[in-house]
Amino acid sequence: MSQSGRIHSIETFGTVDGPGIRFIVFTQGCPLRCLYCHNPDCRNAHEGKEVTVDYLIDEIKKCKSFIRKGGVTVSGGEPLMQPEFAREIFARCHQLGLHTALDTSGYCAIEVAQPVLDETDLVLLDIKSYIPELYYKVTNVSIEPTLAMAKHLSEIRKPVWIRFVLVPHLTDNIANINQLADFIATLTNVERLEVLPFHKMGEYKWEQLGLPYSLKDTPPADPQLVQQTVDIFRDRGIYALGAIGV
Repeated sequence: MSQSGRIHSIETFGTVDGPGIRFIVFTQGCPLRCLYCHNPDCRNAHEGKEVTVDYLIDEIKKCKSFIRKGGVTVSGGEPLMQPEFAREIFARCHQLGLHTALDTSGYCAIEVAQPVLDETDLVLLDIKSYIPELYYKVTNVSIEPTLAMAKHLSEIRKPVWIRFVLVPHLTDNIANINQLADFIATLTNVERLEVLPFHKMGEYKWEQLGLPYSLKDTPPADPQLVQQTVDIFRDRGIYALGAIGV
């Protein structure tokens, strides 16, 4: 019987969540409460739409001709809140010869994540900050599980793209960026790092949900700040680039 899970939505022509053109499954549920979350409607694990893996594979097959050089990304929310569901999606994608990417905050016990990682070709690891107090301010959770996950991925040589959201007056603290760069430089599996400039495109969702948006007066990250941040990572020998903001 096909595994079922809860999703927020799907995107059939994604171009920023992994290499090539990708089919993206946005799962429902997230343990983090990021101040800049652009999908706050993904947070509640009991909402969204319940679907089977069979249903998703049928949808993926319709797109196979133009995602064959890209693949399938499971994002969220946090996919590792539904590990059996994510693992089966990826296993079935591999049967179709499709590349798989997991977009995760890494906030998960390694033993829970490992069966998913076994079927994952690339991990898009979101590291929201490095200084523990600042990470907690941004996410309302501890950074330790994410750092443990990053180290584990390096140990098992799983290819990783790291994503860091640059928020003026919040995550742009120079010590925060330098310490994050120092940490990432110790990892052996990082193929690239994307500095994602903050924008407020998700603010309307917060308003629709009746949630206070604490970053409403925060300016977008300007190109000069993005470039300065990219250069800090490059100085450590990390392949870094500025990407489309979140």
